[in-house]
Amino acid sequence: MNIFLKEMKSHRKSLVFWSIGIFLMVASGMIKYESLASSGQSMNDMLAGMPKSMLAILGMADFDISNATGYYGLLFIYLLLMATIHAAMLGATIIGKEERDKTTEFLFVKPVSRNNIIAAKLAAAFFNIIILNLVTFISSLILVGKYSKDEVVTGDITITMGGMFILQVLFMVIGSSLAAFKRKSKTAAYLATGILLLTYVISVAIDLNESLEGLKYLTPFKYFEAKNVMFGGGFEFIFVLLSGVLIAALTAATFAFYKKRDLNV
Repeated sequence: MNIFLKEMKSHRKSLVFWSIGIFLMVASGMIKYESLASSGQSMNDMLAGMPKSMLAILGMADFDISNATGYYGLLFIYLLLMATIHAAMLGATIIGKEERDKTTEFLFVKPVSRNNIIAAKLAAAFFNIIILNLVTFISSLILVGKYSKDEVVTGDITITMGGMFILQVLFMVIGSSLAAFKRKSKTAAYLATGILLLTYVISVAIDLNESLEGLKYLTPFKYFEAKNVMFGGGFEFIFVLLSGVLIAALTAATFAFYKKRDLNV
């Protein structure tokens, strides 16, 4: 429990900054929506005049942005990127920070097994993820609801937050498994973020070229897209199953690699 509380305390400032960033992203997005909606110009007509490649890169394809729900679907990809980058970096740094801060000896002289240490660290990371997800959820409910007029947005926001949470956990354990495996854990955060950005680029490439549709299983950003979960009937079982298998395997890898590695002091 002491390790859990110590990790929560050491990451609280970072969590506050990320939470503020998420809130400002939602707020600025919905203010932009109000501005466009009140301009008198058809937002869908405006998008229709843009190249398909630009729409795919910006995540603007396949949304009716004339209503608040559709506009939120467009905004969701940016919220998802922020949340998953936070999760990947958190998973990596929470495992390797003793080596980074040269406090490894202090931690391991205590009568606590490596499994218990990893469990406490992952629990703290998991709790941080829950808090950031709740901040995103509450901010979205309040701010999207404010500009939605008579639209019911609670269900759509709830299901997108469910998808975001699964991906947050997935990228967290990608980061933690890399940190446990790498001899120099300092590089794990960069590698985890690099994997995240690569999978996002693959998802954009799929949007640009339909012949690449088969690659969707390689990029988590295709598992819970807003356009599918909000307007296409919810989660697909295959993607929930695949996410669960990856999370379980990478969590097990984190424990296994960390138990065997030589720690730098």
